[in-house]
Amino acid sequence: MLTASDIVKEFPTPAGALRILNGLNLKLPTGEAASIMGPSGSGKSTLLSILGALEPPTSGTMTLDGENPFHLHPDQLASFRNQKVGFVFQDHCLLPQCTVLENVLIPSLVAPRGDHRKRARELVEQVGLADRLHHLPSQLSGGEKQRVAIARALVLSPHLVLCDEPTGNLDRRTAETVTRLLLDLHARHHMILILVTHSEVLAQSVPIRYELAEGRLVER
Repeated sequence: MLTASDIVKEFPTPAGALRILNGLNLKLPTGEAASIMGPSGSGKSTLLSILGALEPPTSGTMTLDGENPFHLHPDQLASFRNQKVGFVFQDHCLLPQCTVLENVLIPSLVAPRGDHRKRARELVEQVGLADRLHHLPSQLSGGEKQRVAIARALVLSPHLVLCDEPTGNLDRRTAETVTRLLLDLHARHHMILILVTHSEVLAQSVPIRYELAEGRLVER
C-alpha cells in the first residue's frame, strides 16, 4: 500500500515560500495502476520525487508498505529506495559503456545477494530484447533503450514503479508498444504503477486517473 497524507511541499524564494503541493492525498493498494496528468509546473515531478523517497515533503506523511522512508537513517533510506522503488524517466539514462544486461543489473550492485543475473535475463526476454543482451545502447533504437530502462526498474522486484513521461521522447507507434509493455509487466509483477504523463492515450490506459491541480490530486 502506498499512502500520501496531507502532503505539502514548499520551496524558498526571495518573495517567500512557494507552495507546489498543497495538502495532497493519495492511497493506492498493491497491484494498482494510476496515471497523473497536469500542466507543466503543476508539481508532477515534485510529487514523484516525494513518492520515490528522493525528497521529503515540507509537511505531511508518505508511507510504502506502512513504512515512512523519511524516518530512516540515510543509509537505510538509500537501501529502501533502491530495493522498493523503480524509476523510469523520459530519458532512458542508460550507461553508454555498459551492455543491455549490465545496465539492467545496475541496481543490483548495491543490493543484498541474490540471483539478480537470472532475473535480469528473464526481464530482458520479457521486454523483447533477448537478442540484444550484449548490445550497447548506441546499437539500440529509442524504443529499445526505453525497454531496457523498464527492465532495469524491475530487476529488484520493487513494490512501486514511478514513470515520468516514459513515452515522451517516442513516436506514436513506439509509444504504443512501450505502453502495452508497461501494462503487461504491471500485470505480471503486481507492483504499484504510477504514470506521470501529458499523453491522454497513456493516461487512459490505466483504471485510475488523476489530475494534479492547485497542488492536489483530483480523480478524473
